[in-house]
Amino acid sequence: MRPTEPAPAVSAKRELLLDTAWELFCQNGYRAVGIDTVLAKAGVAKMTLYNHFDSKEDLIAAAMEKKGAELAASLDVTIEAAGKNPQRRLLAVFDWLEAWFNCANFAGCAFLKAVGEYTAPADKPRCAATAFKQGLLKRIETLCTEAGLRQAPTLARQLMLLVDGATIHADMHRRAAFAQDARAAAKVLIDAAR
Repeated sequence: MRPTEPAPAVSAKRELLLDTAWELFCQNGYRAVGIDTVLAKAGVAKMTLYNHFDSKEDLIAAAMEKKGAELAASLDVTIEAAGKNPQRRLLAVFDWLEAWFNCANFAGCAFLKAVGEYTAPADKPRCAATAFKQGLLKRIETLCTEAGLRQAPTLARQLMLLVDGATIHADMHRRAAFAQDARAAAKVLIDAAR
């Protein structure tokens, strides 16, 4: 029997680069922020960056994957806090949105923005953004199925449209109430799917 190998240590500098890059990209856009800006703000040497990432696009994709995992975990916490009622658990997605829209640093959806800036299907940031959105759609579909709702895949896509539409308008108009507007529309769709 072979001894198990310890998990590789997470590089503190890699995490710093990811967090700094994410903050800058969210504030200013992906193409507007250069590598030198990320390095200066993180206080990290260029060689350190290239020891961890082959390109700026690799850095963006990795930052999106990290943030996507954090967001998925926070959504799961919100869903679990909603209790056992399947409809409440599904509507908790919109409570999670409202909490996000009310954050002081809310600047819209960085995943949607990446799709706007990286238009080629094979662009790494676009692929990372698509993977996050597909994961969110799958989570919503699972909640629809657990609630015993008809046509769960179709309903999940409709709810996803509400999520993304509310996010765009909350960013555009700086109004968190779009989450509650979307929640009310979601309730109508959910009731119709029973």
